Amino acid sequence: MNKKDQILAVHANFINQVVVTGQQPDRQDEFEQLLKMAADSGWTDLTHCIRQIFQGGRRDIELLNGLDEEDQVIAEAILRGLQDPATLPDPNAKPDPAMAAPGLAAMIHAAGSGNAQALQIIAEMAEQMSKAGGPMSQLAAVIRPLINGERDPDKLCKQMDSRTEAMVLGILDELKRLQQES
Repeated sequence: MNKKDQILAVHANFINQVVVTGQQPDRQDEFEQLLKMAADSGWTDLTHCIRQIFQGGRRDIELLNGLDEEDQVIAEAILRGLQDPATLPDPNAKPDPAMAAPGLAAMIHAAGSGNAQALQIIAEMAEQMSKAGGPMSQLAAVIRPLINGERDPDKLCKQMDSRTEAMVLGILDELKRLQQES
């Protein structure tokens, strides 16, 4: 799973809610509440862009200028979803954790280096993984220690199944590589 797919998976509910409520005049209060929550979470540029899409009727790609990568991915998904609802990310899809090691490691590395946006994204991902239960919940439980610098596989992988342990080991390998690069 690449970084774009991870962003879409994490924010699938938000993207779907924006597209659905933004197009229904009788749900404008819900739409406004959604945008207020997004703005309160620091997504002021994204909410401005969404307002231009829904209230200004803009659909041009220039809307994405000035947005960071995460906001661009979300805004593009909203624009695509308006044109073709079949392109909306599945809010019930459970990403394969084995595909996510490099992306998770990059987010953990960025969050551990003080990137507030990466910390927010990884916190949301961990919350969703926790809710999923089982191996995903086990993986979620080690994200905070990883952000805080824990790198001992014996401590991190206690009582994990082999697949989840392999995922954590993959994250550790990628974190080691990222640390050497910086």
